[in-house]
Amino acid sequence: MRTEQQVLKLSLIGVLLVSALGISFGLFSGSFAILFDGVFSLVDAVMSIISITLAGLIAKSAANSLPRRTQDRFNMGFWHFEPIVLAVNALLMMSVATYALFQAVSALLTGGREVEFGAAVIYASFVVVLTGVIGFVESRANRKIQSPLVSIDVKGWIMAGGVTSALLIAFIIGALIDGTDAAWLMPYVDPAVLALVALVLIPVPFSTLRKSVAEISLVTPPQLKAQADDVAASIVESEGFTDSRVYVSQQGRARTVDIVFYVPSGHPPKALEEWDAIRDVALNQLDGENPHSWMTISFTTKEPPALPQQ
Repeated sequence: MRTEQQVLKLSLIGVLLVSALGISFGLFSGSFAILFDGVFSLVDAVMSIISITLAGLIAKSAANSLPRRTQDRFNMGFWHFEPIVLAVNALLMMSVATYALFQAVSALLTGGREVEFGAAVIYASFVVVLTGVIGFVESRANRKIQSPLVSIDVKGWIMAGGVTSALLIAFIIGALIDGTDAAWLMPYVDPAVLALVALVLIPVPFSTLRKSVAEISLVTPPQLKAQADDVAASIVESEGFTDSRVYVSQQGRARTVDIVFYVPSGHPPKALEEWDAIRDVALNQLDGENPHSWMTISFTTKEPPALPQQ
């Protein structure tokens, strides 16, 4: 698999399979934990479809191969949807896990839930293997692709594998205590492991949510700002300009950089080719040829705005 869309399509097939198995085995075995696993996967499938669609739009927009009407309506590209999709995905994952926690606590307080552990063990064993294989394949492919959408998808498979591994261990324990003096604990195994899994899952997407909200809010990325400041300062010094102002943001894979150079009045005139050469210096140092970079470099003889006080 060489493209982002190919990896996400593989993930979608795997998620749909896990979702169908989870809902079916959950209803058959009476396990709310397995049913939760299936519903969690179904939510992930919906977000995978959205991610695949978005990845295709971003790729076509960067290659300028969209239909004319679509290109005209979204002439700034589709990059800004990427953090929105990631934020919605993270919120949905946290919401589903929180609901599952409430259901698990409710079951524990009302005597637990009877579960057919044989079917539950079969389901969990199969899904553990499946999640491990898909997570490994995606992670390996993303070393070259470097896609944030694939990256969060890999985290999703790791989470799914961890959840199902915990379920498998719990179901095996539940099956082993059947017919022993500890058999009274069997109804509590399913809600107890579900509560534990939910508690682990709830905070996992928080870092993705925080980063996505920061990008949606156009919070200045410190590393990109420092890099652009250094480039602008070196050009100001080498060209004898008065000052510069740098404005940067990042939304998903897209980087936006605006640099304004303040040229002193009476500065010796230059041919347009010479101004373009100065722009090229900045663009080259900031990877401006990257199709996901949006960079504007301008020059003016006006006075630079006052800098904010420390």
